[in-house]
Amino acid sequence: MIVPRPIAFVSTRSAAGHVNLAPFSFFMGVAGEPPLLALAVSTRAGEPKDTARNLVETGEFVVNAATEDLAEAVNHASGDWAPDVDEFALTGLTPAPSTRVAPPRLLDAAWSLECRTHTVVPLGASPRDVRLVVGEVVWMHVREDVLEDGEGPRLVDPTRLKPIARLGKNLYARLGEVFALDRPKV
Repeated sequence: MIVPRPIAFVSTRSAAGHVNLAPFSFFMGVAGEPPLLALAVSTRAGEPKDTARNLVETGEFVVNAATEDLAEAVNHASGDWAPDVDEFALTGLTPAPSTRVAPPRLLDAAWSLECRTHTVVPLGASPRDVRLVVGEVVWMHVREDVLEDGEGPRLVDPTRLKPIARLGKNLYARLGEVFALDRPKV
């Protein structure tokens, strides 16, 4: 019922050095100052998914933009791949060095948010438990072509970004009509 849901395309690295790339649609921004985001990572067959295990082990992860041009790769990376499978190689996407964290960012992404794990809250009970992960953004990469035109501080223009969203089952959505509503002046 909660749709559309933004997608966090998360890259991590295990303590042993294996990289992982996986999408999560239970994801949101939490705060601007300090910059915090949250994602929920469910278990698979009673075991933590690679992403959860990696970000708990290392304390670091990167959230990359999930956009129309990456839709097929986002979906392909969602498979139940073994921990030693490199989803960057599997999907044909390019890893790039991060600035402040060890996991690679996605070179192909319109933006990447390097994060340090702030808090992990276990929720529910096995085998259907979830880890609610709060991450602090410690570095941002944003491609110039997705920013608003103009001088001074510029935001990401959603019509240029072309994000995809999750609807459930095998359904995704593109950004629809955009409209503006000014907040009331009180």
